[in-house]
Amino acid sequence: MNDSHFNFEFLDKIDYPEDLRKLGLKDLRTVCAEVREFLIDTLSKTGGHFGAGLGTVELTVALHYAFLTPRDKLIWDTGHQAYPHKILTGRKNRMNTIRQLNGLSGFLKRTESEYDVFGAGHASTAISAALGIATARDFNGEDYKVVAIVGDGSLTGGMAYEAMNNAGLLKKDLIVVLNDNEMVSLSSVRPTLWSLHSYFSEALTHPSYNKFKTNVWELTGKLDVFGDRLRSVAQKVERGVKAIVTPGMLFEALGFRYFGPFNGHNVFKLVEIFQHVRDLKGPILIHVRTMKGKGYAPAEKEATRLHGVTPFDKITGISPKKSDELPAYTKVFGEALVEICRQNPKVVGITAAMPDGTGLTLLHTEMPERFFDVGIAEQHAVTFAAGMATEGYVPVTAIYSTFLQRAFDQVVHDCAIQKLHVVFVLDRGGLVGGDGPTHHGALDLSYLRCVQGMVVMAPKDEQELRDMLYTAVEYKDGPIALRYPRGNSLGVDVRPGFRKLEIGRGVTLRGGKNVAVLAVGNVVPYALEAAEILAAEGIEAEVVNMRFVKPIDDELIRLLALRIDAIVTVEDNVIQGGFGSGILESISKLGLSNIAVKLHGLPDDFVDHGTPNELYRMLKLDAEGIADVVREFLLSRRNAATPQLTSS
Repeated sequence: MNDSHFNFEFLDKIDYPEDLRKLGLKDLRTVCAEVREFLIDTLSKTGGHFGAGLGTVELTVALHYAFLTPRDKLIWDTGHQAYPHKILTGRKNRMNTIRQLNGLSGFLKRTESEYDVFGAGHASTAISAALGIATARDFNGEDYKVVAIVGDGSLTGGMAYEAMNNAGLLKKDLIVVLNDNEMVSLSSVRPTLWSLHSYFSEALTHPSYNKFKTNVWELTGKLDVFGDRLRSVAQKVERGVKAIVTPGMLFEALGFRYFGPFNGHNVFKLVEIFQHVRDLKGPILIHVRTMKGKGYAPAEKEATRLHGVTPFDKITGISPKKSDELPAYTKVFGEALVEICRQNPKVVGITAAMPDGTGLTLLHTEMPERFFDVGIAEQHAVTFAAGMATEGYVPVTAIYSTFLQRAFDQVVHDCAIQKLHVVFVLDRGGLVGGDGPTHHGALDLSYLRCVQGMVVMAPKDEQELRDMLYTAVEYKDGPIALRYPRGNSLGVDVRPGFRKLEIGRGVTLRGGKNVAVLAVGNVVPYALEAAEILAAEGIEAEVVNMRFVKPIDDELIRLLALRIDAIVTVEDNVIQGGFGSGILESISKLGLSNIAVKLHGLPDDFVDHGTPNELYRMLKLDAEGIADVVREFLLSRRNAATPQLTSS
């Protein structure tokens, strides 16, 4: 049960939307206030995605009130705006478990509730999914409403327009709600990047337009009844002008009937609009304007900082910080990039709506002319970088591991085939924690390693991160990538400047004779700790930091095989096609037949959410787990070599 101390007049009686729909329209404003207070109270204790949900309270209440969910289908784009939806759909009493091991997901999840029609952790997918559902509905001869709720940030992604174009051609009965909070980038410096925002705002706030409007209003105000009639005509003309210079023009051209913009915090008006359009035919777009963080002053003032939160003080909105907290890898990267940019005028930074999350905000602040945030448009980001590379620039393209998946073809077609020097820096490599399977960087070593000519690195600590970034910038023979984990760095001593690493060379960190543990990236420190555990048991494990997932250090493997006949590879990537597979390929290429190999990494399954420590422990990727894997591997080899006595 949720431990909130509030006694709510209506929310205590609402478990599902059918309970909400039993209330009178006049009660909905109070319901919204209660949902917002519940959300603030709960997340102040648990943490989670915060600002987006505060901004969609009225919208969520109105949708579930006006539509007959779950029969009518709501498809949310990017599920962090759907916390109020969870509260109203049977999960209120489990909200205190959100993003925790075995608790509620922070995003939409089909296995969690029938109200979560389509899973959503990445942006720009809702309209495509909704159109597919509407098409299947018509094939089945069924009659229900399909509503996609899309943030304006998602409209910086091309997939949303591809879906709208197709929807306009198919003319299916489909409603799209555009939740416009003018926050399309998680940037504390410049969160508004949608060029259409600027166009609409400039057109309707231009001095000439407003001077003309004021003059007309003053003149007609002096003409009594006739003036009122003229004012009525003028208002209609103004609405017509707005229809030309507001989003209506764009969406109508794509085949949608456009309604709006409306105040997204007027729950009565929203219910009225939804009830009006629910039975209209064809594609409909309803444009509502909301405020991210609505109803909580700190979140209204600092929408980016309070987009996602750890437990915080309800009065100030500030999360307590540990005095000895080490700098995040993101900050280490951002600072290193600024240093490199000062040395090399050809280096630029590119991100896709995540400057704070990738550390590029530092570059934006120091050298704004060298910084590019393209919005939620990873495909464009990669090809934009490739274009700059053709002219001798070195684009450092910083994108989350799972978000770069969306631009795989551009990595191959636009960068690798042309051997263009694009530097890919992947934040959130490995298991990220509470965001779960949509954000775990479990595939990057595999999907990058298979690309011809790609160099792939993974640092074990902040010093290697700095050196690998410098190495990547200095490399000239094609695309090169490095990935690092979410979270804080290790606190190692960082020397001034940078050191260029030799491509494809690993380094032995600890000698041994019984088994070699080859590790890469985030799990190298765990491998060293595992070797200490094994040493206490008389097992001497050599530990090698391979550094490069591609190319593999073949010479190191060859020399190792002369002394040791057992290898365990460790990575926080899926085993299929990952670092361990690269070791096996090296052994095959070298023709080594006297060596046994155990691959250890992420399973062929999607890992759920939980803290990183919980997940690494559960998957035996922490020190104790790696020691167990090595011990069991050696024991199985010993048992296989020992004749077994059997009784007849």
